[in-house]
Order: sequence, then structure tokens, then C-alpha cells
Amino acid sequence: MIIVEDGTGLVNAESYVSVADATVYHNNIGNAAWSALANDEIREQLLRKATAFMLQRYRSSWNGWRKTTTQSLDWPRSLVQIKDAVSLNYYDDASVPELVKNACSSLALRASTQILLADEKRAKSSVTIGPISTTYDPFSSQSIKYKEIDTMLSPYFNTTGFQVRMVRG
Repeated sequence: MIIVEDGTGLVNAESYVSVADATVYHNNIGNAAWSALANDEIREQLLRKATAFMLQRYRSSWNGWRKTTTQSLDWPRSLVQIKDAVSLNYYDDASVPELVKNACSSLALRASTQILLADEKRAKSSVTIGPISTTYDPFSSQSIKYKEIDTMLSPYFNTTGFQVRMVRG
């Protein structure tokens, strides 16, 4: 049985979201592939993979601080500022935000068909097959970037630079 973070900073949490909540998320956005998976044991494994990916990929990107030093996951977090609020407000530090759960759910479905954090190989600068030739940018990243996930999680990321919100009185 998967251990889901409940907002208290569990030392043994394995996922940001439960199978039931991930199923609701996928049903609500019409991802029938999640329901087509063989069973909940497989769904739990995929949620563990998605959570592990999020830990590896986003650990240094989150705003604020982990709520406790002993929690196994990056959420819950304290002092994560709500960036688009008129006044200084913070996200609840006793829960995992819905967008984090949704991102984990989305990554879990992707993990059913691909490796989320694959090993990188040296990029080929050009490939020719018969009369067809393709040249690749030698400076482009070989890692897969999940724009949907990065955009979904962007409200919780550190931003570079100092920004001040100007409000007319």
C-alpha cells in the first residue's frame, strides 16, 4: 500500500497523491489511459516513479523551505509565497498543493509508457538515411523537458531576480 504525504511531513511518504485522487484527476481531464492500466498496484508503482522524478528534477527549484528536516518528500513546505496575491500571502504549509498532486498524476501516466529520467547519450550532429538528412543542434539539451509539468508547477518555483509589485493607491 502506497504511503501518501498528508501534509504533516511524513518520514516515509512515497507519493504526493493517492491512486484514488490521481484517478479522479485523470477522469476529469479525459485520460482514459490511466483507467486502462491493469490494476492499482501498477498505478502505485507509477506514482512512486513520478514522485521520485519530481524529487530529482525539482528539489532545488521549489520556493520556501521543507516543513521538517525529517520529511521524505519536498512538500509540505513553509513560506511558499503566493506570487500573484495583492498582499504578502503564503500557501498552506499543512498540505500538498493541488497542482503538485496534478503534476505527479500526469507524470505517473507518462511513466507508464516512458522512462521519466532517462540516461543521456551523446547527441548525433547529423543523420543520413538514403536521400534524407537531418542535422541536430549540437547545443540543445538531450533531456526530455515536460513543459506542461514545468508550467503547472511554476507558481511554486524560485524566481531569479528581485521583483517588486507596484500598486497604485
